[in-house]
Amino acid sequence: MAVKVIIERSVLPDNQAEVAEFLKDLRALAVRQPGYVSGETLFSVDRPGTHVVISTWENLREWKAWEKDLRRIELAGKIDRLLQFPARTAVFATTPRSIAEGV
Repeated sequence: MAVKVIIERSVLPDNQAEVAEFLKDLRALAVRQPGYVSGETLFSVDRPGTHVVISTWENLREWKAWEKDLRRIELAGKIDRLLQFPARTAVFATTPRSIAEGV
């Protein structure tokens, strides 16, 4: 059962371009990870500086493995230093059963 990971970031105005580059780097790494299905990055029309990344993973286990990957942690840390507020991450399963099973 698939999971969707939604990460919302509020980027400081002067850091927009740098964060966009880091997000590209993260995506380039993510696409090579087991279980990665797809991803997209959205930029808010109503809240300038708000970026939302939505990725789809085959299961929760694969997302958790990527979440703990040292390369991801390093890049996410670089992004975090350029934000107004800490990033917010939410994980949603396509079925309640996949939550209970952790897959």
